[in-house]
Amino acid sequence: MTKLPTLGGANGFAYSVNRRGEVVGLAENTMADPAPGCPVNEFKPVIWRNGVIKELPTYPGDPDGVAAFVNDQGQVVGASGTCTSFNPNSGLYLVEDHALLWENGSVRDLGNLGGTGGIAGNHACALNNRGQIVGHSELTDDATFHAFLWTREKKMQDLGTLPGDYASLALGINDQGVVVGASLDMNFTPRAIVWKNGVMTDLNTLIPPDAPLQLQAGYSINGAGEIVGLALEKSTGDVHAFLAIPVRPGSR
Repeated sequence: MTKLPTLGGANGFAYSVNRRGEVVGLAENTMADPAPGCPVNEFKPVIWRNGVIKELPTYPGDPDGVAAFVNDQGQVVGASGTCTSFNPNSGLYLVEDHALLWENGSVRDLGNLGGTGGIAGNHACALNNRGQIVGHSELTDDATFHAFLWTREKKMQDLGTLPGDYASLALGINDQGVVVGASLDMNFTPRAIVWKNGVMTDLNTLIPPDAPLQLQAGYSINGAGEIVGLALEKSTGDVHAFLAIPVRPGSR
């Protein structure tokens, strides 16, 4: 285990690593955060290369940010905004105002679906090696948030929700462009989803009906279509990690 340096502050967090050994996350500096009542110092999106830390720029005017994912080309995605009270859902002290892409030494605002902050904010959660980006963004008037897919050709696309649901999240994408995440009802009860070829499917409908787990969120998917995420045990309500492996034609 190698201790990664901060920007002079007490705390740092590493979120993702690529095949080149580049690590991304966030790190505190020594400056008091300008947000009223913020319990931590300013924290910046960062990348570590060979153990050396480099601060990544935030959207102009945003004092804080996070780098969430790095692909094998060194492209990085995440978000920036202002400090707020701790959010147990995101694990951050951050109002996620801007979904961002860092590449070639510059930062790019990916836009939004009409909202500016709201409940879950605008956050780029992951990208694949083709530069396709997924995350979540607020809708107009910050009424709710939806999963998005961003590409250079079509920019930010709203992936919607499962029928009857209120909100959604896109958390992972593989190099084939298959997206995983969660769709949430009005009570914020989540169902794990997979999005492929323009169609969103409840992952629970693809497993045996007598399975002991209720799949709540898909966090990552690899090139073989294997999905990992979070589930509840139906009989006890206990939380479990899950691995879902596609059943190939002709197999049992």
